[in-house]
Order: sequence, then structure tokens, then C-alpha cells
Amino acid sequence: MVKEFTYKGKTLPELKAMDLREFAQFLVSRERRSLLRQIEVTEKFLKNCERKIAKNKEIRTHSRDLIIMPKMVGLTISIYNGKEFLPIKIIEDMIGHRLGEFAQTRRKVEHGTPGIGATKSSAFLSVK
Repeated sequence: MVKEFTYKGKTLPELKAMDLREFAQFLVSRERRSLLRQIEVTEKFLKNCERKIAKNKEIRTHSRDLIIMPKMVGLTISIYNGKEFLPIKIIEDMIGHRLGEFAQTRRKVEHGTPGIGATKSSAFLSVK
């Protein structure tokens, strides 16, 4: 038995049917204020997504601060991380978060062995 997804008591089809201003009332305060201030940008992005889906084109964006809306669920959006576009599949649990949270800009640091001369004691090691 699969548990049905709900966001603050609303199912996904109910959320998709809502206007952006109605959906904003369900967000936490910071995301709500951000969405209401840039509502035109979000609407433009959603229209652009629909247009690119119709043409079977990849959806690419540099806008890491966009709030993930219910209408974006199921899409694969390529988000720029400063070096390359990372394809991210949008799922229900991402609603209300920002796009940039899922495309990390920094990699995990993996240190190798130090080279000759890296430290004072390594100058006396034998060269392999």
C-alpha cells in the first residue's frame, strides 16, 4: 500500500490546480515572501517550461533561487552549479525548496598523498 503524498493537508492534484498566490499561503514565511516578490519571474519560468516540453527540449536555468512549485513535479530541470548544468528530477518532496539546494556548487574535498617537498619531513623520503 503506497502512502499518498500530501503537502500541508493538500494532495498533489489539488496543489497543481491552485494559483501561485494561493499556493504561497502554504509555504513558510521566507519562501512565501520570496515567491510573492518574484511571482512574475516564476510564472515566466513555468510558461517557458511548458514551451520547451512541447518542443522536447531540455529545460536549463541559472536561477538557483526559484521556489519549486507543484507544476514542476515530474520535470527534469538542468540547474547551473557554476561549472556545468546538473540534471535534477523534481519529485513531490522537493516542493517549497529552492532549485539551488539540489545542485551543489562545491565538491567534497578528497586529499591525496602529499608530494615531495610538501612538508619538511617529506624531503627525506625516497622517490618511488
